[in-house]
Amino acid sequence: MARKLGTKNMLEPSQLQRIRASLPLLQLADESLVREFQHAATFARIPAGHDVFLEGDRVDGIALLLSGVVRVYKIGETGREITLYRFGLGQSCILTANAILSQNTFPAIATVEQEAEAIIIPSEKFREWVKRHDAWREFVFDLLSQRLASVMTLVDEVAFRRMDARLASFLAARARVQNPIRITHAEIASELGSSREVISRLLEDLSARGLVNVSRGQVEVLEADLGSVD
Repeated sequence: MARKLGTKNMLEPSQLQRIRASLPLLQLADESLVREFQHAATFARIPAGHDVFLEGDRVDGIALLLSGVVRVYKIGETGREITLYRFGLGQSCILTANAILSQNTFPAIATVEQEAEAIIIPSEKFREWVKRHDAWREFVFDLLSQRLASVMTLVDEVAFRRMDARLASFLAARARVQNPIRITHAEIASELGSSREVISRLLEDLSARGLVNVSRGQVEVLEADLGSVD
């Protein structure tokens, strides 16, 4: 990985057993791939806040998560952020995979949001397995197709949907997990690719309409179908 991580050499049998339970890929793979995986992969614990990759970094390995969450995002010339996607248990990063296959540098920033455990596969093994192992190739293609769909949805939202509607949908989705939502105006702006000032103004409008209750560091959604508000 571009940012130095504490890794261990070849996976121990007990580790491999746990990993096979977490990664459907290895449950479907033949024993030759499993053996190669055990010898090539290394285990890493990655603390929250660690930058796995910065934009322009050389990509020398790809992480498959066993726990935790990684956020992948871009920062524009004005300093405004937008979240591209997150990945977690059993998942990996499409931009890392693409950078390895194209042998280009990483085009965004990947940061650990929740302390993660990961299996690191060297880039050369990643490319080799794509050529030699059907199960690995199918895993990579599934990863690419699934994430492409989510990124295209993001492009559609940014290009064609008003920010107030995007904000309402975002809050409604987060409220289904946690309500009140512990989040700042700046964090919402980073998620949606907007500015803190715009988000604050839109939240004030939603609050005036009795749809949300805004306080320091949190937003409470008062209307269950907020996502349909226009």
